[in-house]
Amino acid sequence: MTIEIGALVHKDCGPAVIDELDGIAGVITIFIESGRSNDLFEDRQFGKFGEAAIITVIADRDKKQTVFDRLFDACQLQSKTQGIIFMADDMIRSSLDKP
Repeated sequence: MTIEIGALVHKDCGPAVIDELDGIAGVITIFIESGRSNDLFEDRQFGKFGEAAIITVIADRDKKQTVFDRLFDACQLQSKTQGIIFMADDMIRSSLDKP
């Protein structure tokens, strides 16, 4: 089974997440998109809005806590106000499931 871990964080977290999670056991794929937010972090490059990284990690269920913790650390959420991360329940089925 697989799970989804998501993050809505400051744009600078994107490269750090790739560096931290690429190649670790349990990570199946990582998606990073960009957007804007007016309430997730203090740094706002566009007046009321700041650039955000929208991160989705698909991971093996049995490695979910390790992947979640590594994502949390990569985004430095323990010391900076720059977003949120969340973990969804098990995915029922996806095209990424192994046969």
